[in-house]
Formats: sequence, C-alpha cells, structure tokens
Amino acid sequence: MDSLITAAARALAAGDPLGALKRVALRDDPPALALRGIAMAQLGEYARAKELVRSAARAFGPKEAVARGRCIVAEAEIALASRDLSFPAKTLDAARVTLEQHGDRLNAAHARYLEIRRLLLIGRLDEAELKLADLDPSLFPPASRTAHELVLAGIAMRRLRTKEARGALARAEHAAREARIPALTAEVESASRILNTPAARLISRGKERLVLLEDVEALLASNALVADACRHALRYANTIVSFATRPVLFALVRVLSEAWPGDVPRDLLLARAFGARFVDESHRVRLRVEIARLRRMIRSLAGINATKRGFALIPRRGREVVVLARPIEEGHADVLAFLADGESWSSSALALALGASQRTVQRALDSLASEGKVQSFGRARARRWITTPVPGFATILLLPAPLPGD
Repeated sequence: MDSLITAAARALAAGDPLGALKRVALRDDPPALALRGIAMAQLGEYARAKELVRSAARAFGPKEAVARGRCIVAEAEIALASRDLSFPAKTLDAARVTLEQHGDRLNAAHARYLEIRRLLLIGRLDEAELKLADLDPSLFPPASRTAHELVLAGIAMRRLRTKEARGALARAEHAAREARIPALTAEVESASRILNTPAARLISRGKERLVLLEDVEALLASNALVADACRHALRYANTIVSFATRPVLFALVRVLSEAWPGDVPRDLLLARAFGARFVDESHRVRLRVEIARLRRMIRSLAGINATKRGFALIPRRGREVVVLARPIEEGHADVLAFLADGESWSSSALALALGASQRTVQRALDSLASEGKVQSFGRARARRWITTPVPGFATILLLPAPLPGD
C-alpha cells in the first residue's frame, strides 16, 4: 500500500473525508476507488459512494478476498446510512466470515455491528441482543466502542431501561472523546437528547402532562392500570391485554380510561369509537355488543358498569387509571417517527421497518406529502422521503419494539 493510500485511510478513520479525497480524488486503482467511495459516503453522497465501492470490489482480483470483503462491508454501511434495508444479509455475513478467516477482526466486527444496527432499526431487539453478546468491545478502538455503546443504548431505550441507556451513553461519550471524530460525538449527543425530551403524554383525571422515557418506565412498573395508546394495550404490572387488531375496542378502552373515575355518555362512546355523527338504534346495539366483547377481554383487569348516562370503567386492581398517549397524535405518526431521524427513507425500507405493505406506506407518504409534512426527491426506485425532526419530542415510543412485559 503506497503512502497516499495510507494517508487517505488515516484521514477517513479520523473523520476527515475531504483530507482523504485530496490524496486519492484523481486515482482509479481499486484501493483509491474504495477510499473515495467511503469519503463520499461520509459527505452524504450515498449514490456516488455506492458506485465507487462497487467498482472497487469488481476491480480487486480473485486473490484479494479481504479487500473485496471490506468493500462489501462498506457498501452495506452505505446502504444502512441511506436507509436501504434491502441489502442482502447473507452477502454481508459471507463478507464477515471471510474477514474473520483472514484475521481482520476489526472489520469483521464492524460487519456484525452493521447487522445489529439494521435489526435494531426494524425492531428485532432479541436478535440484536444475541448478536451483540458475541462481541467484546474492549478489543476494539474507540470508534468501534462508541458504536457498541450506541447500539446498547438504542436497545435499552426501546425496552425502556433508561438507567442502562444512560450508562451506555456515558461510556459512548467517553469513547467518542477518545476517538476524536466530530460525527461520532454528534451522534452520541443526538442519542442523549432522546432521554431528556418528552416521549409521551400522560392523561389522568382530566389532566394531561408530558413525560420522559424514565417516567414511562416508572409508570409501567407502578400499580396503575395503563391504557397504553403507544402499543394499543391495557396494562397492569406484567399483565397485558393487547388490542393491536381490535382498534374499536381499544378506542372504547381509551375513552373510558380518560373519563375515569367518571362515566362516559353513550353518544360520546359512539362518536369516538365508531365515528358516528347521527346515532340510531343500530349504533346502540353495536355499542352493547362491543362493550360485551370488551368486558370479556379485560375481565382480569377491570369491569365495565352501565350507568344512567353510559358506561364506567371499574379497575379490579391498581389505585388509578391513566392513559399513556403518543407525543404526536395524528394520522401516520409511526411513519413520521422514522422520518424524524433526519435520514432519507425509501417507501420499501419504511414498509420493512414498520411491518406493513409497501402500498400502505406509500398511501401514508402521499397523504403526509399533501399536508406538507414530508417531501420526496428522486424517481422510481431512487425516490426517497424526508422530513424535519419533530421539535421538542422524542419519537422512540412510536417505533416498532416491545415494551416491558411484551
């Protein structure tokens, strides 16, 4: 490896893509192409970066398996940064195995971190934790240790383990200072802000207030009966009744919980649960049927008593009933939550992350675009969607992931 390639590689490792490009911008040999691609990725030019890295991988000879493996890992990282979640996991895993077999433990570990970050992004936390357990961060340089702690913090935040998350972020901050890479420091600061900004709204006895993630964690561990509008469930300690496929029943639970300890008039229940403007006898019959179904589903947690005006929720356990509501309550809030990370997403990547069909996601994006909340650039498969971060709110509870007890 010549001196210019070495200098460019060191510049990239230090987070200086312009310094790297000064040394290899006019070269077309495989190592230079690979470094140029990584530099372009650090500058946010993902499409060009992908082309350069692929060209480098093709240019390396059959005996240069390690170099090709590193190019595949770089391409996978570019795909993750550009939110192209369709990058083949088998290709990345094969590259990781090749690097391990040739003694390149650092890049093999980096490939594993990319795989874990993808799993975290789509909410597959159990798999991410299992893969993360195989890695020992003490063996790696500060930049890799920062990545490790950020992943740990991300998993802890999604599982509502705020103490663990703060510990991981403190270690990440220390490692980022050692690495002296501004982009890493900024990423740690961005993750830390999630713990210090409102993540949900708590509605109780007719009053509403914003709460942090640690408040949500404490609430779910308390004696309160929680109507969880973030995950569409009714919770008491470790007992959970899910309404993920029963939106009408959860709408009834939420209205009854918001009114507790009072009752809710029948007309209001019909309006909130069924969207009925004009009430006739068929609506009242349907309400009685749905209330009966709801009673059966939540009988271990609460009862529902009929009153002169309507119905009232009577908790069997717990000292109070509260509603945990999303920080943003509008159509397609889950799509906005992903776009709020500041990255550009394709509709196919959003569909994979949300576990929804691409057509459903596309309809949501079109609706948000018509309201001026998102915008797109590019065409066909290159089309990407972006929005500005939601000011003043953490959107962690809008992302798909199990909460305690799930």
